[in-house]
Amino acid sequence: MSPKKILTSALLSVSVLALAACGGGAPSGDDTVVLYRGNNAEPLSLDPHKASGTWENNIIGDMFIGLFTESAEGEPVPGMAESWEVSEDGLTWTFTLREASWSDGEPVTAHDFVFAWQRIATPETGAQYVSLLFPIQGVEQASRGELDPTEIGVRALDDRTLEVSLVNPAPYLTGLLTHYTTFPMPRHVVEAVGDEWVRPENIEVNGAYQLVEWRTNDYVQLVRNERFFDNENVCIDEVYFYPTVDSSAAGRRVRNGELDLNMEFPGQQMDFLRREIPEYVRVHPFMGTIYYSLNTTLDQFADPNVRNALGMSLDRDFIANEILRAGQQPAYSLIPPGMSNYPGGVESEWRDTPVAERRVMARQLLEEAGFGPDNPLEFEFSYRATGDNPRIAPVVQRDWSEIADWVRPELIVNDTQIHYDNLRASAYEIGDGGWIADYNDPYNFLFLGEFRSVPMNYSRYNNPDYDALVEAANRELDLTLRGQMLAQAEQMLIDDMPIIPVVYYVSKALVSPRVTGYENNLVNIHRTRYMCFNDLEAAE
Repeated sequence: MSPKKILTSALLSVSVLALAACGGGAPSGDDTVVLYRGNNAEPLSLDPHKASGTWENNIIGDMFIGLFTESAEGEPVPGMAESWEVSEDGLTWTFTLREASWSDGEPVTAHDFVFAWQRIATPETGAQYVSLLFPIQGVEQASRGELDPTEIGVRALDDRTLEVSLVNPAPYLTGLLTHYTTFPMPRHVVEAVGDEWVRPENIEVNGAYQLVEWRTNDYVQLVRNERFFDNENVCIDEVYFYPTVDSSAAGRRVRNGELDLNMEFPGQQMDFLRREIPEYVRVHPFMGTIYYSLNTTLDQFADPNVRNALGMSLDRDFIANEILRAGQQPAYSLIPPGMSNYPGGVESEWRDTPVAERRVMARQLLEEAGFGPDNPLEFEFSYRATGDNPRIAPVVQRDWSEIADWVRPELIVNDTQIHYDNLRASAYEIGDGGWIADYNDPYNFLFLGEFRSVPMNYSRYNNPDYDALVEAANRELDLTLRGQMLAQAEQMLIDDMPIIPVVYYVSKALVSPRVTGYENNLVNIHRTRYMCFNDLEAAE
């Protein structure tokens, strides 16, 4: 039976609230196993080349599999790649693909990967994340219209052999190849219907689940793809993703059994939740940083001293310990602790100076830059409406206002999708944001400062010395020396402060104790194909 036909017409007519009331497992009168997931925000797109948020990744990664994929523990493991070889200089990777098919029965071939990677390198695609693939020969030039996308360093040697040529050695490549920008696409579908290929009536997938319905601002519904190569090890038949902007309300839905999990809860509820439902609470460090971007194209933020003044004035300890209260650590560098092949040790020279003294220093820097009572520093601080961000924003506004009465930040709140659109378009002054590692390597943070990474380089930071150092580091085969060079580059970034690191993330989730296969991990990626319910497992 086709996955698109699994639901009966009666189930399709049931309201989403009635479905949610089932609380996971099998709905009455049906053997279908259903998982209900809170998913933070409404996706803007489920096209891997047009998506940009973790909430979109949660859905897309359930539908598609790249050369590598994530284990339940978040480690890169082979996906479509059955085996691979790497040349001695690290610049050529040759992959042999496993035998697998799209959900319509058509084989997945190396040509589908070539087609997808050429598509993302085409400027007209408008891929926001294309810079992640700049390590592949020609992708950067093609994305700027300087090279025909058919000439990038990706070739299908035959239907099951894919050759990838790199600009520089990439020890992180297996992790990068888990990212949705590297997923194959069903060429036969995209060529037939164009950008409409991701609509439920058109989409074909090679992952565990297939899209059957998307009700905007309501839910996204996926059903099991019975042609998935590892289908026999999949437990969940259907999964619903709900945009849960209000994490407090979502938490109540988890406690009431309406959602099986939600990947966020307010930090101030930590003590209550650990006291009332400790078996639901999942808190774990992961590779992510909350930081603020300053638009360096604006005159008031062109001076690094102005940017440093604002950076040194934040009371990160208060934000971490009194506002967030879930184990977050104050951040004085962009790259979080524990990153592979990285020595760390980067921080601002004023880190250990008391906050009150730092604000005196900040006032002096701003006065030297020409600001004062007759020329106040006025700016907008834009922030996301989700999670703890609305609670952090007024604290940050107060911190900056205490520098002097002529420092006047105005708060602007936006929906998450609109907020990130504004950051990428440089339509902001100072904006909050967060970066969660796509793979475990320091370059995945430092590329945010490369000028070639615009629009992901929200601040439009443009430092040729920084760019050259990062590029040289990525050509270095000695991983120890490479890490040292990348640390020098990060120190340069922190000294210039086009971004202000605030705190390092922890993942905070509420997961029903019925759910199995949800493993805490450093990348905070949790694929539905690994999950099940303990009562179902016990019955087997």
